[in-house]
Amino acid sequence: MRAFDWQATRLGPTEAWPQSLRTAVCLMLHAKQPMFLAWGPELTLLYNDDYATVLGSKHPRALGQAFEAAWSDIWPQFGPIVQQVIGGRALSFEDLPIPMRRNGYPEDTWFSFSYTPIHSEDGSIAGLFCACIETTAKVLGERALRNSEAKLEALVAARTAELDRVWRNSRDLLVIINAEGIFQAVSPAWTAVLGHKPAEVVGRSFLDFIWPEDAEPTLAALGRAANQLDLISFENRYRHIDGTVRWISWSTSFEGELVYAYGRHVTVEKEQAAALQRTEERLRQAQKMEAIGQLTGGLAHDFNNLMLGITGSLELLSTRIDQGRSDGIDRYVDAARGAADRAASLTHRLLAFSRQQTLDPRPIRVSPLITGMQTLLRGTVGPAISVQIKLGTDVWPILCDPNQLENALLNLCINARDAMPNGGQLTIATSNLDLDEADANARGLPAGQHVAICVTDTGVGMTPEVSSRAFEPFFTTKPIGQGTGLGLSMVYGFVQQSGGHVQILSEAGQGTTICLHLPRFQGEVPAAGAEEEPVPEALVSTRVTVLVVDDEATIRMLVTEVLADLGYVVLEAPDAASGLELLRSTARIDLLISDIGLPGGMNGRQMVNAARHLRPDLKVLFITGYAEQALLGEGRLEPGMQVMTKPFALGHMTQRIKDMLLQA
Repeated sequence: MRAFDWQATRLGPTEAWPQSLRTAVCLMLHAKQPMFLAWGPELTLLYNDDYATVLGSKHPRALGQAFEAAWSDIWPQFGPIVQQVIGGRALSFEDLPIPMRRNGYPEDTWFSFSYTPIHSEDGSIAGLFCACIETTAKVLGERALRNSEAKLEALVAARTAELDRVWRNSRDLLVIINAEGIFQAVSPAWTAVLGHKPAEVVGRSFLDFIWPEDAEPTLAALGRAANQLDLISFENRYRHIDGTVRWISWSTSFEGELVYAYGRHVTVEKEQAAALQRTEERLRQAQKMEAIGQLTGGLAHDFNNLMLGITGSLELLSTRIDQGRSDGIDRYVDAARGAADRAASLTHRLLAFSRQQTLDPRPIRVSPLITGMQTLLRGTVGPAISVQIKLGTDVWPILCDPNQLENALLNLCINARDAMPNGGQLTIATSNLDLDEADANARGLPAGQHVAICVTDTGVGMTPEVSSRAFEPFFTTKPIGQGTGLGLSMVYGFVQQSGGHVQILSEAGQGTTICLHLPRFQGEVPAAGAEEEPVPEALVSTRVTVLVVDDEATIRMLVTEVLADLGYVVLEAPDAASGLELLRSTARIDLLISDIGLPGGMNGRQMVNAARHLRPDLKVLFITGYAEQALLGEGRLEPGMQVMTKPFALGHMTQRIKDMLLQA
């Protein structure tokens, strides 16, 4: 502006400018917004630096030009406005749209500005003054905002309409409920599912509709939901208007002190699941009956053979006695006794399979037990089979019946031997096994600490079909007469009864590994040889009194005669009530021999519990013909108590009685 040659314009040199023009120019140049002056008859343009940006490519050519020439592209719009201002009227505009070509191309712009007439010294209007600001960015922004708001409103409207359709048409229950359990809104589906119209539900408590037994758990679940603990598939029952039950599965979210709930009607699914469960139960029962049929068939076959051996031998024995002949009598007695022993072994195996045998669990360490069996095991499998014992380091103790564990290991080794008719290698290994949930699931075992006892052979192995049936009673792949099919079933039952699991790893032609996993025992294990020293037999009084309680008269007779032959005084009782009456008397009783399963409403264990309140040091020998493990108190006997499982040799019973009486 100052450097421009004004002398070449109609305004002449700046020294000749009137004071009114100089004042206006001075004001314009010191302003901080775009301004221009249009002065004289041609409205010559003068402007500050901020206005230069408004001119775009028209600057600096526009400086000193006539207004109409400089803004020829907008003069048709502005000519009438300028004429009004020159006529003495001040005008202002807000966001006026002005199409222009200030940069050589057309563009839409918006300006806010004011036009003010300027008077010369003689009072006439010599020009106009303009203060302006471009508002193009603001206008376009506001327009975009309005468009966005319009789109948002349209979207919200559409979304609201969509939600309304969902609310109206959803087959599932949509519910808004407060923390006190009062329904704020329910969808029309309530009528279809539960029979009530929404107006009959809103404002009432859920307790008016809930199935009574589910009120308390639902109230607790609502409390969790109101504390922003969203529910997922929480199931409860609501009462239909006709009084029948409906199962609903709820999911919730919490917002603004309200619980928004979505309820899926699952009554049909529940009924189908119950029907499926009943069908599965019937199938299991059918399979159970099939297994029982297989079991009883095999059992009848074996017992018929054994009974024939017993009855036939007794019949021949009776015949020889009637004939006065004594030759061959020992043979018949041995045959009958052998058949009876085999019958006893068969019942023990059956009880083991059914997990109902009477166990005598003790804290033991498996490594010394296996070491003590080495000679027996090597002799059992024969010289063609190499036996390797791999005992783990610091193997944990377990709680089980050591005799039954020995029998189980012996059975596994016999099976391994039979799987290697041409010889091979048998490995017995022990180790600790600490399984977390992931490892346990991968192995199909419960999580926790176990002791693993594994027997591995290099024999013929098993197909998947055979291994899946290996624990079934009387199932065997051995030729007729070479196996009962009860060996592995006995092992399975014993381990299960001891709280453990059995795992078979086998492949046809690749050998077999059978692992017994037994829970770790956390208590103390008595040191070997820590048993109490027995009292010398000579100190046992010959006037010992023994009470025998058994409901089977034959057994009482046999036991009584054996005890009488020992010189003991014997008292008898046929039931627990009679036995307890004798125990409450002042009679001397050194030992109680009792069956567990007794008639009359009191079993043998209950009788002993009552008797020990009167006779705390009473020694007890339980004899039982079947397993009543629960009656023995979690499988453990108190000090001074022992158990024998019928049938047993009377000589074994005699020795057991002597051992008990000799204990201090």
